[in-house]
Amino acid sequence: MPDCIFCKIIKGEIPCTKVYEDAAVFGFLDIKPVNPGHTLVIPKKHYENIHETPDELLGKMAIVAKRIADAILKLGAKGINIGMNNGAVAGQSVFHAHIHVMPRYGKDSFSLWVGKEYDGSEREEVAGKIKNAL
Repeated sequence: MPDCIFCKIIKGEIPCTKVYEDAAVFGFLDIKPVNPGHTLVIPKKHYENIHETPDELLGKMAIVAKRIADAILKLGAKGINIGMNNGAVAGQSVFHAHIHVMPRYGKDSFSLWVGKEYDGSEREEVAGKIKNAL
């Protein structure tokens, strides 16, 4: 994709701080990190999101994300959040599939979502719909 910022980073047209690279996967520090060490793991080939990314490649990305997370823990992080936003309403701002590896050091400004409980039989109904859609 000629206008994709991540494709330009992979091609070397835009600088980045690379932490990992192999034939299929690329990892670099996020320019607006949740905490120092926040890394993005992306496929070298352009796929917009998790739904377009082939399963085998997504598996490789997950393995790389785990390896980077393990390295960050060795450097002093107390925990790691791993996430992937898919679609604009889910917070995806760059439409090239990417996994966030976010180090946590204790109190910081990053917060998790607030859940709510299901009403009545809603949980079973939702589970049934998901099972049927599979």
